[in-house]
Amino acid sequence: MASKKDGESHVGSFLQDKTTVLQEARVFNESPISARRCRIVLTKIIYLLYVGETFSSHEATTLFFGCTKLFHHKDPSLRQMVYLVIKELSSMAQDVLMITQSILKDMQSSQEVIYRPNAIRTLCRITDPSMLTPLERFFKSFIVSPYTSISSSALLATYYLYHTSPASRDLLKRWTGEIQESILSTRQPPTSILGNYSPSGQYQPVQSTSWIAQYHALGTLWVLREKDRMAGVKMVQQFSGKQSAGGAGTVRSALGVCMIVRMARRVGEEDSNLRRPMLDLLEGYLRHKSDSVNYEAARAICEFKAVQPNELNRAVSVLQLFLSSPKAVLKLAAIRTLNKLSVTHPAVVASANSEMEKLVNDDNRGVAIFAITTLLKTGSESFVDRLMKQITSFFSEISDEFKIIVVKAIKTLCLKFPAKHSVLLGFLSGILRDEGGYEFKKTIVETIFEMIRNIKESKDNALAQLCEFIEDCEFTKLSVRILHLLGYEGPRSPQPSKFIRYIYNRVILENSIVRAAAVSSLAKFGMDVSDDTTKRSVVVLLKRCLMDTDDEVRDRAALYLKLLEKEKLAKEFKEDDSTYSLAALENSLVGYISSGAAATEVFDISSIPRMSKEAARLEVSRAANVRSEAAGLLGGMSVSMESEVEGKVEKREEERPNDYEEELKNIPEFEPFGKILRSGKVVELTEREMEYVVSVVKHVFKEHVVFQFNISNTIPDTVLENVSVIMTPSNDSLTEKFIIPIPSLSSSPDTCYVAFDRTDPSSYPSCSFTNTLKFVSKEVDPSSGEPEETGYEDEYPIEEVEVGAGDFIQPSYADFAKEWDRFRTGAEVKDTFELTEMKSLKAACTTLIDLLSMEALGGSDNPSSGAVHTLQLSGIVCGGGGKVLARCRMTFSAGSGVTMEMTVRGEKPASAALVLGAIG
Repeated sequence: MASKKDGESHVGSFLQDKTTVLQEARVFNESPISARRCRIVLTKIIYLLYVGETFSSHEATTLFFGCTKLFHHKDPSLRQMVYLVIKELSSMAQDVLMITQSILKDMQSSQEVIYRPNAIRTLCRITDPSMLTPLERFFKSFIVSPYTSISSSALLATYYLYHTSPASRDLLKRWTGEIQESILSTRQPPTSILGNYSPSGQYQPVQSTSWIAQYHALGTLWVLREKDRMAGVKMVQQFSGKQSAGGAGTVRSALGVCMIVRMARRVGEEDSNLRRPMLDLLEGYLRHKSDSVNYEAARAICEFKAVQPNELNRAVSVLQLFLSSPKAVLKLAAIRTLNKLSVTHPAVVASANSEMEKLVNDDNRGVAIFAITTLLKTGSESFVDRLMKQITSFFSEISDEFKIIVVKAIKTLCLKFPAKHSVLLGFLSGILRDEGGYEFKKTIVETIFEMIRNIKESKDNALAQLCEFIEDCEFTKLSVRILHLLGYEGPRSPQPSKFIRYIYNRVILENSIVRAAAVSSLAKFGMDVSDDTTKRSVVVLLKRCLMDTDDEVRDRAALYLKLLEKEKLAKEFKEDDSTYSLAALENSLVGYISSGAAATEVFDISSIPRMSKEAARLEVSRAANVRSEAAGLLGGMSVSMESEVEGKVEKREEERPNDYEEELKNIPEFEPFGKILRSGKVVELTEREMEYVVSVVKHVFKEHVVFQFNISNTIPDTVLENVSVIMTPSNDSLTEKFIIPIPSLSSSPDTCYVAFDRTDPSSYPSCSFTNTLKFVSKEVDPSSGEPEETGYEDEYPIEEVEVGAGDFIQPSYADFAKEWDRFRTGAEVKDTFELTEMKSLKAACTTLIDLLSMEALGGSDNPSSGAVHTLQLSGIVCGGGGKVLARCRMTFSAGSGVTMEMTVRGEKPASAALVLGAIG
């Protein structure tokens, strides 16, 4: 890193601001061209882009076409710099296609010039999908070129085009034959076109012994076949070769073999039948002659899903040998993998403890930190004191990244050896006062939280340490979290009054966010502490908060003062375990404001579904984990797998209700329909392996029902036109209004809509539909890449779609006992049902919840007995139907299945009848 810093300071000595560089770029127009001066200016442009400087479209276009004038000069190093700048500016400049012919000329040069690979890589950045077909023969020839640099450039260009130009994917898949040929080629790469120049300017090529093109070809071939699971399996089997004797196999590039290792792991995790063969293959690679392959295979085994301890022994042995390697990079890689494995299999990693102890004093601090934190997870209780002393000796010298690793290891250690909590808490409280960033401090605070929750003996001391920390805490989020914890744990401590001073100090000294949190924390002391003196003190302090400058602080103080005045109201407030669904609330508020109703109507919050606070926390956590899961997957994969992971993440995000409002608003035909009352889940109508993949989402409006069909065409070289779904209803409760077809469907998914009128908007229709996918199929002309003019009409049957009670009910949390009693004078219906097909009470509960789309309350979705159970359900009927509750008393016998007595109570008779009618 020092060399980079020195280099930047040297470059900065002659680089100036953007305006100066734009002025100096006029040198491109001089005649004759000075290669040296032009290279300096091009270097400045690259540097400005590197440090984050942005160019406007006009500036980028001017520079771009200024650079193109340098094509007249034959200096190879200048030409390379020109290509580098053109490639970086191509995304900002306009009319970049105009230089295509100049690039093609360099690509087809009769002489083996050094900048041919640069020309290939640049062409893929500026080319248009419509131009790719005429260029196909050039790219195919470059892929099988005997020159490594040319072949690699063409392969990387293919990979780039696949990800940036979805419309060209079908064309790119036709190149798999050439890509496979470049992998299977076993001839030694010939003299490379990358060489040196003599003082006289004569080009002198050098010999290349690299097999890097195999690595690039493997990555490109994998991404082209990522949608075909069987092709991926065959690819691993074809290119893995026989590794049992440590042979090189078909692939001679060590990086290429590492790519195969990652593919084998992916295949083994996706197909349980191939799990054992893939693990055997990975174990064979543990004896490869390359250290990088040995490590990659060991890491793949250690990170294999659901790997068993007996399957890890060989991989751990290889990593254990690397711990004694003189190569620092091997030691660091091995100890990092063992550190990660120790979280799930500490007993297996413990066999390497003797080697890890030798690394505790390693000169590389990273290696030492990983060794210590791994020993903390795998060692015995006697290790703790000695290791903590060693950590303290150099803790201040390491970066926050390594500090976080140490703190996380201490968190595991606290739970493993609770008796050592005083030593560990003393260390944590000491580093909590040291300088550090937010992530570092947050990790320490969360570790102390974990100690409070799981080690009762540490609670008082830990709370005291947190009180001291918030006196000087510079991070608002941490202060709020600590105040919340103090409000929960403080009133339950032996001396709750000692925490009030620290909390009130935050009201005086902090920003409005922390002050509001402090007010809430103070109020909990007043409501939860039985001592009257403490309550009176809290009331006095809250009254002072009524004069605060921030309205949130004043409102909270007024609310809690009212609660403290009325003990019964405070009790109800504390015992209420429900909250509103934030996603549904936000969606409804946005629709309320955008519709203009805010000026004339009061917002109806009773229509917003409620959920338990625990469910709300899980929902937030689940949403946050979607991206982190993808990041974790991408971190352990080859780049060729990224798009598939991102696609899975996008699909999971698409399945969330309330996310369709904006999409449908942009379609003019749906504008008169008004607000969406409810959107259902994604329902698959075909198998994912079929040639046409179809799923449906139902959207309920006040007077309409819209079916959104998501359709994918998986047949290559085929385009479907005028794609629509013909729906035939089983009754006349819904009548078709219009269909919005897909004009053209190739490899990218698209959406077709079918809208129906509700014959009687005041009732809830129950109807099933038989569905047929109708389209015109056209073949794609291989030469032009365009569909043929003539096609043939075709139909494809898909599964039925049903509209029932669950499509009109939104799950909603409620205090069942309280609400059930409240509805005793309302609408009530009751009936008994014989569910003979149900094989257990659990199956009956799951079926009822899915059918009615209601919230199971109090954990009643998991029967505690196999013979008798009561399921409690709650929901809100959309369109003003109000709240509805259902009590299902069930018994099970092996001979007759499940017998159920269902009682439904609701605000309106129609709502109660809707639920009961769904069963009959």
